Amino acid sequence: MFQTLYSYFWWERLWLPANLTWADLEDRDGRVYAKASDLYITLPLAFLFLVVRHLFETYVATPLARLLNVKEKIRLKATPNAVLEKFYAATTKHPKQADVEMLSKKSGCTVRQVERWFRRRRNQDRPSLLKKFREASWRFTFYLIAFIAGMAVIVDKPWFYDLREVWKGYPIQSMLPSQYWYYIIELSFYWSLLFSIASDVKRKVGCGSGALWGQGGRCGDVLAGFSLPSWWVSGTSGLGGCGAEILETRGVWGRWGIMHCTVVYPLDLYPAFFGYYFFNFMMAVLQSLHIFWAYLIIRMAQKSDREETDNSEEEEEAAAKNGPLSNGHPVLNNNHRKTD
Repeated sequence: MFQTLYSYFWWERLWLPANLTWADLEDRDGRVYAKASDLYITLPLAFLFLVVRHLFETYVATPLARLLNVKEKIRLKATPNAVLEKFYAATTKHPKQADVEMLSKKSGCTVRQVERWFRRRRNQDRPSLLKKFREASWRFTFYLIAFIAGMAVIVDKPWFYDLREVWKGYPIQSMLPSQYWYYIIELSFYWSLLFSIASDVKRKVGCGSGALWGQGGRCGDVLAGFSLPSWWVSGTSGLGGCGAEILETRGVWGRWGIMHCTVVYPLDLYPAFFGYYFFNFMMAVLQSLHIFWAYLIIRMAQKSDREETDNSEEEEEAAAKNGPLSNGHPVLNNNHRKTD
């Protein structure tokens, strides 16, 4: 059963143009071709990246945070409450007014106390400022190095300037050592992010693997080279820069440049086959995700990214002592008679 599925999966007519076989991609005459087995090395390298990341965040990012005066904000913790905690974990972190009133009756707390509890509980789940700084510093450093290395690898290649060169001789295109290690290191890094997915943002692994395994090295080079440097995006705190990156570079160039290269140019060389449709389907999915991410980023940019605080609680206490407040300050009584 397994052998049958294996044979169907590696059927040459799925992944190669007509009149080509896997034998045509065997290493010979000093020419080395990409193989699926090359991906195995990325797994141990991913664990090595996790070790390097830990050392970097401990001995580089943390001292840098202190140097830049990045401090942790003291957060008030929510008082343990089984009723509210169960609703928070199982239903929603943002209860509606009807839910608040219902929880007030069940928990024996006032409506104001329930609202304050959920506000503090949400703040407890927010990543700390130092954690954000460490992660951003690590990604900034990696993407900066990867961008410089990627440009150094591709800048002297003809397909960097003429996208038709991407498909010249495809798929019988030998893998250059610089291409091989660039892909291996990039994939290892993304695997490391996948292993730490509980605390990190999800990243794309499948497209890079497909580019290397599917003999799409040149196309992957161009896609990586013409994306606006991710190191810059990781190093900027504003959502506007990230949105511009996705909208402009990955939206405009990705749609009209890379998509045109992968959809139109191959048909000049050979009839469409399954691998052609599969690769372009993955590209279309990735493009759709970029548009969706851009939409989410624009929505986030319209809202304040400030952490929720207990200002309302402080205002209530201040109002009891000093009278009503406006924007956190006492309201002045200007109804007194003006003296000459």
